[in-house]
Amino acid sequence: MYRLQKDIEASIEIKKSKFICYLHKCTCEQEAKDFVQTIRKLHPNARHHCYAFLIGEHNEIQRSCDDGEPSGSAGVPMLECLKKNDMQDSVAVTVRYFGGILLGTGGLIRAYTQSVQAALQQATLTKKVMMKRYSLSFAYPYIGLLEAYFQQQNILIQEKQYDEEVTYIVLSIDPLEKNISELTNGKSLPVFLQEEVVEMPINKDQ
Repeated sequence: MYRLQKDIEASIEIKKSKFICYLHKCTCEQEAKDFVQTIRKLHPNARHHCYAFLIGEHNEIQRSCDDGEPSGSAGVPMLECLKKNDMQDSVAVTVRYFGGILLGTGGLIRAYTQSVQAALQQATLTKKVMMKRYSLSFAYPYIGLLEAYFQQQNILIQEKQYDEEVTYIVLSIDPLEKNISELTNGKSLPVFLQEEVVEMPINKDQ
């Protein structure tokens, strides 16, 4: 499942009504409710402030609110959009400024779904990934070669120490021992330290 790296907002306009969706990462129900109130204060003149949120390791807490829209036409579609996109610990608040044209229940469902989808498309998402932590010591001439390899393989450098040799602490999804040995002609071998869960930015389309 995916989480938000930072807050995001996006707006769409449908038949003169403006829909502004705000996404926020939250880890408890009160935090989600506080964010809804923050958006209400930000848009006091909006006709509706509809919301949905998913919270918990397995999305145990799920809430939605139509805020005056026809029942099931706003909050539930927003919640379903979050679920369809495998979101976790996220709250979506969509503010509607009424444009004078009624959209009907079907039109509202599509509009509120599209508002959340538009925000998600702009968001930077993170995912919890199990990674291996290594300590790696090597001679100075290998810095450029190894850093290029780390960048290519999405290996994260956590620490750098410069002494008689260079020592890096790195995080990798895949084992490093064989490839690092080949790159350095056997002169450097990573020392495995531990496995740990890391939340890192990720491209959902990959």
